[in-house]
Amino acid sequence: MLAEMIAHPHWFWLTLGGLLLAAEMLGTSGYLLWSGISAVLVGLLVWLLPLSWEWQGGIFALLIMVSALLWFRWMQRRDRKQTPSTLNKRGSQMIGLHLTLQTPLVNGLGHVKIGDSSWRVQADNDLPAGSEVIVTAVEGITLRISPRI
Repeated sequence: MLAEMIAHPHWFWLTLGGLLLAAEMLGTSGYLLWSGISAVLVGLLVWLLPLSWEWQGGIFALLIMVSALLWFRWMQRRDRKQTPSTLNKRGSQMIGLHLTLQTPLVNGLGHVKIGDSSWRVQADNDLPAGSEVIVTAVEGITLRISPRI
């Protein structure tokens, strides 16, 4: 078997690429994808041009590093373009929410019912019941509100 691998090194690289691509399907977030593609490219290159094992290994290592670097930069650029998610950040999802106070604020503090939850609210000054307010920020478990104009 070793003699066959030495005689036909492209089969080694194509097999390695196939195994890495199959392992990528198990969910390793992209790294094995580019390693598998690099191995397949080396296999195709060796099939066209006979190269020594040293060159094959060097080209494989270079392709992995270049593809991993390009993948990393692409992911960074993609992450910068996306708006930050407020998923599982219930307080952050409430910023900009328009509310009507059921009870007056005393010393700038009070509670408001949103859905089936009661939230602590804080304003710069006292507000009477029935005031229209907007949530401007979240500080811990307290919603900062201001009167709606």
